Amino acid sequence: MTGRTLVVGYGMAGARLVAELHARGGDRRITVLGAEPHRAYNRIMLSTLLAGKIDEPDVELVEAVGPAVDVRTGTPVTAIDRDAREVRTADGGRHGYDHLVLATGSRAVVPPLPGLDPLPARVIPFRTLADCRRILAAARGARRALVLGGGLLGLEAARGLAARGLDVTVVHPVGHLMDRQLDPAAGTVLAGTLTGLGVRVRLGVRATGVTTDGDGVWLHLDAGAPLAADLLVLCCGVRPDTALARAAGLTVDRGVVVDDRMRTSDRRISAIGDCAQHGGALTGLVAPAWAQARVVADVLTGAGPLVHYRPRPVVTRLKAAGIDLAAMGDMAGAPAGNGAVEELTFADPARGTYARLRIRDERLTGAILLGDNPAVGTVVQLFDRGAPVPADRRSLLLGRAVGAVAEPAASPALMPDAATVCRCNDVTKGALVACWRAGARSAAALSTTTRAGTGCGGCRDAVAGIAGWLAEADPPADAGERGARTEREAVEVA
Repeated sequence: MTGRTLVVGYGMAGARLVAELHARGGDRRITVLGAEPHRAYNRIMLSTLLAGKIDEPDVELVEAVGPAVDVRTGTPVTAIDRDAREVRTADGGRHGYDHLVLATGSRAVVPPLPGLDPLPARVIPFRTLADCRRILAAARGARRALVLGGGLLGLEAARGLAARGLDVTVVHPVGHLMDRQLDPAAGTVLAGTLTGLGVRVRLGVRATGVTTDGDGVWLHLDAGAPLAADLLVLCCGVRPDTALARAAGLTVDRGVVVDDRMRTSDRRISAIGDCAQHGGALTGLVAPAWAQARVVADVLTGAGPLVHYRPRPVVTRLKAAGIDLAAMGDMAGAPAGNGAVEELTFADPARGTYARLRIRDERLTGAILLGDNPAVGTVVQLFDRGAPVPADRRSLLLGRAVGAVAEPAASPALMPDAATVCRCNDVTKGALVACWRAGARSAAALSTTTRAGTGCGGCRDAVAGIAGWLAEADPPADAGERGARTEREAVEVA
């Protein structure tokens, strides 16, 4: 691998690409230009930071280091000169490249409401580490908070602020929460769960404007009186940051259009992560971004000259204390395509439990699981692998997991080696076992070696469980000798 690789953007996608390139070796020089002043961090964990469960050092990503890697933070790129093969930065610098990778991510959407241009001090989008710091600073002296947006990020922000003791209200324009992932029935159960956790919900109302003064912020609605608070957090979605690509004349739709090898309309420029649009779709999730980084690294280094990016089915997990939610597949509309379709539903709103499965030709094509359901790991595996569902559908719907995929919650020993433990990094149980036997003899060592648990964090308990099981089933080679020596010493003393 030779030449100059220039990466624009030092978020989760850009940082992973640098790590992948560094791991493959070669003498390619890698320069990274990040607009944010921070080193790379895990954006997914910001809601956990907001809740006070972790500290800032816990969101930092492990970085690739070496003389061939030059990382420059706080260096926004202002233009791409494709003819000269260089980029210009805000400080007047010019940086040449043989191959350019755009990992510019996305920006928080600020709705075009009266009172939000410019943004008042009490109104803060929730997207970056700087946003999180501002929200935390405002929350220290606040009693009431409003969250505009009842999607995944909005609910995580609301739960985090509530965990800090604030009186929180979520305002969502649609009639049910997380309307992109959930059906109305699931949204209703979720709203009840949030209410029980101290988060109020206003559904089916649209914001019409914002006013602020020294005492607070008011969110005006199209129905009812304005809502007053000390802080307003905006969680109204994100938009791919395509300004550089568009100005450079690259093909841009909603995102920067790429092919199966993540190349843009200029073969010397690739795009990955939130800013990239592959097959007409945007990602917005960490697992696809990291998979795309692996593809680009293979292409640039020659490690996989024929490699192609193939998106995997998306599983959405809500990461908020007191809420267990997994949603996968398209459950919003009527099932498309041919074949026999089964729909199974169970709801217990009083207990905050809802389960819905969609099965076509003995394969799970979609599911919503809300509340404590021991079968959630099995359902995710069935969906992910396209494996046949068990004959007893109730085992999945009600949490008595049996059949084609064994109960991952019951014992790691029953999990097949092919079972995916970490979807963000595509790490299987078999890979964890192999790393354990190669010397990674703790949960932390397994995570460091395989990266399992370094994405959304949803699999950390599973990794710890597998490490605990392995510690008993496959102890270090000298453990038996230590035990025998201890026994001999005890006999000799006696």
